[in-house]
Parts: sequence; C-alpha cells; structure tokens
Amino acid sequence: MSGKRLIIAALVLGLVQIGFLSWIIAGRAAILRNGKEVLLKVEPVDPRDLLRGDYISINNSISRIPVKLIANIPAGKFTSNDTSIVVRLKKGADGYWQPTTAWFGKAPAPAGPDEADIAGRVADGWGLREPDATIAPEYGIDRFYLPEGEGMAIQSDMRVRPFGIKLALSANGTAQIKALMDGDKTLFEEPLY
Repeated sequence: MSGKRLIIAALVLGLVQIGFLSWIIAGRAAILRNGKEVLLKVEPVDPRDLLRGDYISINNSISRIPVKLIANIPAGKFTSNDTSIVVRLKKGADGYWQPTTAWFGKAPAPAGPDEADIAGRVADGWGLREPDATIAPEYGIDRFYLPEGEGMAIQSDMRVRPFGIKLALSANGTAQIKALMDGDKTLFEEPLY
C-alpha cells in the first residue's frame, strides 16, 4: 500500500512542477503577445557567453537613471535601499522611449496613453544626494541571446549605426525583450514559447 502512495505522490509532485513551469512560460508569452511595446537604444558590449553563446548585452537609455528624476526620495535619505522602482517612459521624436520620472515603490497614478511604466529593482548603496548622481536599476532585460556567430557582426554594426530593443511591458511594468532592432528593421524576434 505504501508503494502506491509513493507513486501517487511522485505523480502529483511531477504534475505540480509541470504546471508551475507552464504558468511561468504562459505568463512570459502573455506579456510578449499583449504587452505595450517600447523601443530602447542599445550600446555595444562583449557579445559572447561561453556557456550559452552569442548575446547582446543590453546597456540602454534606461540603464542609468538620473536621481533627479526620482519624485519620492524621503528627506534625509542619502543612499538607496534594496527596493523596487518604477520608471515612467515617454516616446521621443526619434521613436525611442526615454525616462521622464521615477518612483521608489509604486507610481502614484497609472501611465497615460502615450506613456509606459517599467518596473525594476535598485540595489543598496546608490548615492541619492549628489547633484549629478545616477542609479542603475535592474529590469531583468540585460541580455538578448542570438544565433551562434551573429554576435561579433552585430557588435561591429552597433558602433556605426543605431540599434534598439523592442520591449513588451505588462500592466504592472514587468518587461520582456520582444525583438532586436537595426533601425526600423527587426533582426531577431523572441518566440512566444
């Protein structure tokens, strides 16, 4: 009798694990399919990972945020804590989105129709009081993997013309990279599944 219970428990555990993984994949696919699209400029960085292959490291227009854009820094606070941040983006005349304001925690009001919010995380220790201080939020969009052999050519091209990443943003600001862009041309698109 205990052998049957062990088999049933193993099957239930396996189904729970499969369900959890399916839930994660479906959530990511839902953002890619239905999320608000924004385009960010990227800059070249070493495009090779020995274990996973070629990639573009995403150093973009929201990688560093001027502290003066953060609207709710408490008086007397000199450094950041490990906390969440929301950065409000607005589309520029060149088609790329730029940060306009940011808040620790949550935005006080939803983004307007021509705006988008991206959620990130700020580590401990960023200075908040120097006049030209910046912080570097983590958004979970720091790499885009490419087919083998494509990274070096793209890195060279990035030095002479603008490249970007197209993001899909969920309603709560979670970001997924949707595509790598060479100007207006889509080079690589992330599959839904």
